[in-house]
Amino acid sequence: MPKSFIITLIPALFIASQIWAAPCGNSSAGFDGWKPAIAAEAQTAGVGPAGLAALKAARYSTATISADRNQKSFKYTLEKFMALRGAETIVAQGRKRKAKNAALFAALEAQYGVPAGILLAIHGMETGFGGFMGDTNIVSAVATLVWDCRRSDYFKPHLIAALQMVDQGAISPTTVGAKHGEWGHTQFLMGNAQRYGVDGNGDGRIDLENLTDAMATTANYLAQKGWQAGKAYQEGAPNFAVIQEWNAATVYQQAIALMAEKIDR
Repeated sequence: MPKSFIITLIPALFIASQIWAAPCGNSSAGFDGWKPAIAAEAQTAGVGPAGLAALKAARYSTATISADRNQKSFKYTLEKFMALRGAETIVAQGRKRKAKNAALFAALEAQYGVPAGILLAIHGMETGFGGFMGDTNIVSAVATLVWDCRRSDYFKPHLIAALQMVDQGAISPTTVGAKHGEWGHTQFLMGNAQRYGVDGNGDGRIDLENLTDAMATTANYLAQKGWQAGKAYQEGAPNFAVIQEWNAATVYQQAIALMAEKIDR
């Protein structure tokens, strides 16, 4: 082999190895080239043909990245946060919905120990009681977050779960959710939907775009995280630690507790 060819080849191999080894990126560049590598991991984890096809079709979501890098809830005071979220409206609507679906919420509290106010405050905060459950392709959103270097390890199990749920028919490759790939009335990340999902209406499938399934799944999640039936849930009380499992922003946690108490009065 000519020496000049070797000299030329070595940098090329180095560049190729860098591209192949890259576990993540900070832009769309490299996303499509990375998908075969994550597909191999997914296949090892048991993802089948439908899930792998959904991953292959995934596109880099600039909307997801924009949302992830511009989260503002952590910067607001509680008063501003509650005003922006329309706390008074959520409380008023929550009371009406509790009265309208009294049997459902009574049954959920009896089974899981979680009062209606908590479930309704979460429902109102997450999607305006189902008024807007998202407009972003779930598989693309979660794949983008796994590719992005900020929290790859955190989102990888949620991507695997999403692909497995495509295989199972729980979601489709075109199912949409929130910007981080959250699904349904109360916006579950896919790994949590898979782990805590409940067929609340007894139709043989878990569909978090169905209100009963979503409420049952939310109650189950909180119960599995340690909710103590009949115990207080304001800040400093035993169940507030469970509310903290729902969202990382302190103002979000506080708002859920305060609105729930008003709904349950």
